[in-house]
Amino acid sequence: MSFLASVRTPEASGTLIGLASDFWTDQTPMRSAPHPPLLSYYKSEEDRGAWVHGLFNRTASHYDRLEALVGLGMGSWFREVSLRDAGLVPGMKVLDVGTGTGLLASAAVRIIGDASAVTAVDPSAPMLEHAKVPAGVSLATGSAEELPVAASCIDFLCMGYALRHISDLSAAFTEFHRVVRPGGHVCILELTLPRRAMARMILKTWLHGLVPKIAALVAPRSDAPLLMRYYWDTIAACVPPATIMRTLAEAGFVGVERRVNLAIFSSYRARKPL
Repeated sequence: MSFLASVRTPEASGTLIGLASDFWTDQTPMRSAPHPPLLSYYKSEEDRGAWVHGLFNRTASHYDRLEALVGLGMGSWFREVSLRDAGLVPGMKVLDVGTGTGLLASAAVRIIGDASAVTAVDPSAPMLEHAKVPAGVSLATGSAEELPVAASCIDFLCMGYALRHISDLSAAFTEFHRVVRPGGHVCILELTLPRRAMARMILKTWLHGLVPKIAALVAPRSDAPLLMRYYWDTIAACVPPATIMRTLAEAGFVGVERRVNLAIFSSYRARKPL
């Protein structure tokens, strides 16, 4: 029996059922939003959710190509290695939050070998319609702050590069704590600004300067360049890793830690206590 509370059925291969340091410091009170409002894109924080939702809806058909471009083809490798290192093993029930087109959910299936044990959730119906996941993966619409999943039924919850796009970190992590069983794992993958100024400059040149131009060629007459510019700006404005880790602990998780690869790929890990 599925542990989804509600599902929908898109045409997909799955079974349907300024820099952050300028604004955030470790001394400021914890803020729920993952970054301050980016008012060059929308009018207010209240408008952000609808604007972001619409942007991802409009670019869903191009997302896989854009993701491969951003990650220089290393995304698939990093996802699978990170999930294994975070404790994902066969026999676990997996929930992928903010799945997009299912890249992290597919990596989970390759590890556990059972597509029926993986559920992928995303607020964008067009993203789910373009999901390319193994047959048997359950796809459902839902947000990180309100997951369509029963309490304490998930062994391993993961999120890949979607943390910057949710509306409330505290509410999302509290919801993660609700659905993960005692002893279960959380693994959040995210892009983080490098500490060194030269590395930051190189990353900005790539993501903010070159990637939008390439996106315009890959997906002409679309919002793909806008998505890539927004992608960089959310990375630059995101709360520091210490805030993310503290918010996970405040939600009730233990063993909170962060691993970093290639200076920019962060993997946040935590467990729900027994």
